[in-house]
Amino acid sequence: MTKEKLIIVFTVLIDVIGLGIIIPVMPTYVHSFGASPSVITLLFSVFALFSFLSAPLLGALSDKIGRRPILLVSILSSSIGWFIFAWAPSLLFLFIGRIVDGLAAGNFSTAQSAISDLAKDQKERTANLGLTGAIFGIGFLLGPLLGGILSKVSPAFPFWFVGCLALANVILAYFFLPETNTNLHPEKEIHWNPLKPIMEGFKEIKLRKLYVTWFMFNAIAVGTNSIFALYLLKAFNYGAYESGLFFTGVGIVIAFNQGFALKKFWLKYFTEKKLIIIMLASFAIGFACMAYPTLWFFIIGLVFAAFGQSVLRVAITSEVLGESDERSRGQATGVLSAIQNSASIVAPLIAGYLFEFKDTLPYMAAGIISIATIIYISNRKFAKISPVTPDSI
Repeated sequence: MTKEKLIIVFTVLIDVIGLGIIIPVMPTYVHSFGASPSVITLLFSVFALFSFLSAPLLGALSDKIGRRPILLVSILSSSIGWFIFAWAPSLLFLFIGRIVDGLAAGNFSTAQSAISDLAKDQKERTANLGLTGAIFGIGFLLGPLLGGILSKVSPAFPFWFVGCLALANVILAYFFLPETNTNLHPEKEIHWNPLKPIMEGFKEIKLRKLYVTWFMFNAIAVGTNSIFALYLLKAFNYGAYESGLFFTGVGIVIAFNQGFALKKFWLKYFTEKKLIIIMLASFAIGFACMAYPTLWFFIIGLVFAAFGQSVLRVAITSEVLGESDERSRGQATGVLSAIQNSASIVAPLIAGYLFEFKDTLPYMAAGIISIATIIYISNRKFAKISPVTPDSI
């Protein structure tokens, strides 16, 4: 693996470790400030709102001026956001920390564009995206585990740790990461309206079904993740450490699926249309089990949900990038991020209020939405898209 690819992979890993740390640790940390479940989930939504505003802009800028400067600025901003969050003396500074980190949310999508730049053809590009998918699973394995262990030192210590990792990443990228975008588009028009790329994206009939599925998938995943630690605390009296162990298990499932089973099994025996329906059905079964407050039902449901998440994420991303012009690939990943973040703005808010009403309701709602999406897909013909095959990964 080249040093350029190593730096990009490390960037993705740090990004996902930070995400993985948040889910099991942040609710407990924020709860110590006297926050209610709806306020805790509001922190997820605030981050998503500012990610929604920044990601398409940063993606388009990376097409115009290059991946390297965007990565450096966004990773540094992420590091500062983590430090503010860890230091916060009040709820206000917790929100400021999440806002600063949200403004840096272009680092993951820009990293995906950069690793796509390094590919010589379609086959290598999909393989590179599969690599980032596997790294996503590894990060989701390490993040919650580290978060749970480091929270034993202090509730804020995990956030100091990931802030230092991001700062180290800035230094490494500054000295060792060259510009990967050899097709700069300096005359490119920058759309400052974050809704415009989404509207333009939905004009692409062949991608519209993928975008709708991407939106629903992220709404389900982010909404349930935002109340995950709160649910474990209320249903089973488990704290940050135990929550971290549970999400480590999720990371193992994701890493296995994206690093091995996606190529060797799922894409070998199922068409993409069937895979999407199967994985949405896996979501529905998983969340139905998780809504039943018995530990073994919860564990079984978590495995089903993890399987659904890991397969859908890579397949959709690869298809969108495969249909994008080389000089607009950064903007395409920005659109994906914008759709993801738009779902992530609303979903935690709804999940928080549902949780306050009844703790099992967010999981019940996730199962219902999964079934509704299956019905929506099954009753309408898929637009023709270039298929992902086992040989292309």
